[in-house]
Formats: sequence, C-alpha cells, structure tokens
Amino acid sequence: MTKLAQTLGLTEFQTEIIATVRQFVDKEIIPAAQELEHTDTYPQAIVDAMREMGLFGLMIPEEYGGLGESLLTYALCVEELARGWMSVSGVINTHFIVAYMIRQHGTDEQKRHHLPRMATGETRGAFSMSEPELGSDVAAIRTRATDNGDGTYTIDGQKMWLTNGGSSTLVATLVRTDLGADKPHRNLTAFLIEKPTGFGEVAPGLTIPGKLAKLGYKGVDTTEMVFDGYRAAAANILGAAPGQGFAQMMDGVEVGRVNVAARACGVGIRAFELAARYAQQRSTFGKPIAEHQAIAFQLAEMATKVEAAHLMMVNAARLKDSGERNDVAAGMAKYFASEVCAEVTQQSFRIHGGYGYSKEYEIERLMRDAPFLLIGEGTSEIQKNIISKRLLADYRV
Repeated sequence: MTKLAQTLGLTEFQTEIIATVRQFVDKEIIPAAQELEHTDTYPQAIVDAMREMGLFGLMIPEEYGGLGESLLTYALCVEELARGWMSVSGVINTHFIVAYMIRQHGTDEQKRHHLPRMATGETRGAFSMSEPELGSDVAAIRTRATDNGDGTYTIDGQKMWLTNGGSSTLVATLVRTDLGADKPHRNLTAFLIEKPTGFGEVAPGLTIPGKLAKLGYKGVDTTEMVFDGYRAAAANILGAAPGQGFAQMMDGVEVGRVNVAARACGVGIRAFELAARYAQQRSTFGKPIAEHQAIAFQLAEMATKVEAAHLMMVNAARLKDSGERNDVAAGMAKYFASEVCAEVTQQSFRIHGGYGYSKEYEIERLMRDAPFLLIGEGTSEIQKNIISKRLLADYRV
C-alpha cells in the first residue's frame, strides 16, 4: 500500500511511538480541531493527554526522566501532530527547543532543576528572540540586561511573537548585555526566565499581555512579553555564559527549523488527504473529479512535492542527530517544505471548489494555518541567504 511520508531505517520504538501518535491524532485531535480552532480555544484536554503519553519528555535524556529520543523521532511526531492540527504541534515546539538548549548548553544545575520538570510537562518551555522592530535581524535586539553587580541583572525591553507566552512557565529569551565585544553577536546573552502561567503582570516587572489575534494558528497563545525593571539572577544565564546567547539560540533555531519543516509536511499531507478524498466523492460530468486528468495530475504533483519535502526534513533531522552542522540542510528543508505546504494547501483548496471557502470544510483552516510556516523561524528569503552564503563559501573558486 502506497502512503506518503514513509521513513526507512526506524527503530522498533520509533515505529511504535509514531504509530501511537498517529492513532492519537486520528481519534482525538482531528475530530476536535475544527471547533477548538473556530473558537480559538486552548486544547487543554489534548495537552493533558500528550503529557500522559510522555511527549513533553521525548528528547530529554532518560537520566532526567525523559525518553531520550532523537530529533528525528521528535520531527516525525511533530509531523503527525501537525497533520491533525498545526496548533497542537506548536504547543510542544517551543518546549522542545528550550529543552534542547538546556540539554546542550545548560549548567549541571540548570539541567537538574529544569529537565525533570520539563520531561513531565510540569514546566513548559517558550522561546523568545523577536521584538516589535526586528525578527531575523537578531544583532539589532534592543531588550537589555544591565548587570547590577550583586549577582542580578535588570532587564528592560519588549519581546514579540512569543508562542505559548501565557501557558509557559520557562522562557529562554535573548537580550543585549553589552559586554564590550567587538562583534554585535558577542553582546547577546540567553536568560532562562521562570514565571507563572497567565496574562497581565505575572511577576514584578514582567508582563504578558493578552493573546494576539491571528489569521490562523489559533488555540495556541501567541503574545508579547514586556520587561520593565525585571530582576533576573545571574544564575539564570544559560550555561552561565554571558555573551554566548547568539550561538546558543542559533543552535536551538536549527532544531526549530527542522520542526517547522515537519509541521509543513504534516499540514501538506493532510491537505493532500482531504483533496484525494474529496476528489473521489465529488462527481462532475458523470464521474468522480479524480478521474479527470486535470485533477489527477494535480494530486500527483501535490503528493510528489510533499514526499520530497518529507525526505529533506528527515535528512536535516538525521544530520543534526549525527552531530554535524545542519544549518544549510535545516534551512533548505524549512524553505522547501513551507513553500510546498503553501502550494499544496492552495491546490487542495481549489480542488474543493466553492466548498473549500466554507468553514464547514477542514481545508479552510489549513489555508489559514499554512502562511505562518512561511514566516516562522525565518522567512524563505532568510533561508535563501543562509543557504547561498554557506554554499558559496564551500564552492569558492
């Protein structure tokens, strides 16, 4: 039986957990997604079920209570979750990035303190670089941490587009510390900010305003984060390494780009599934529209593009797991998969005809979700910059 996005060389455990997540998506997420999305309701019951399944600890080492699985396993699970509803995958995306950064760069104390709680989902991670005046231009960050000389820093500034801003309890955020280094990136430091859930002033000097209204990607809370004289302990600097925040965050972003590629594949797979089903049920001129060559060829194109995107995503994940640098592979996978997702959802929408414009049909939601993937973790243009600079350096004449 031919199915899209099959992955060769998986372990027995990987195969089992991905099958379990797929079953969970089909039984619990897809039937509930439309109502939750249309009312912009946080999927608490689904999140609780994911905690019980151990998904929040998927990539956390076993010594800290996690499953100790690879980025590939994580990406394939995210692909399945996004096939059901992209917002659900967003709930765990930032959590995984923060857990990965602590695993790779945190001090022993930071690992002992955070990772066991993150493995159970008791602590939920969020990731913050963007500001109102900047996105990919990280060197221009204005949020500033001033060393008070007593083991604390005072943070002032505003962050933007914080996924899980209200529901998270631990935020990895990048700020300027002005250490006098000659390179702007050396002036950036990553802080681990612990906070309660909720909105408003959640801690002295730290405010999480209400949810931002969005075209799609609903259910999951996207917020600002405002620092106004917030005091953070120096012990909360990731890895106890002031000035190393840029490199630490970029390591996390590579994981994030694989994640976005996986989400794009999941949404693309679902768009194809919906189109294939509708094309066999809808008839014109005496036969299902799937039997008209114009539609059949579109389905073939959609499937081929999604399959190629999936293979690129898997390659990027495996490269990162091997310990090799994967900025180009992750950038390529994110760029290609997000563009394919946009194209495939558009084709599926057209195959649905007028019904695709109705909120009663799932493809309408996918059409609003897909554009986010073109922007999240760096636009297509940013990915092209990364890819071209690295390739030109490697192929220099």
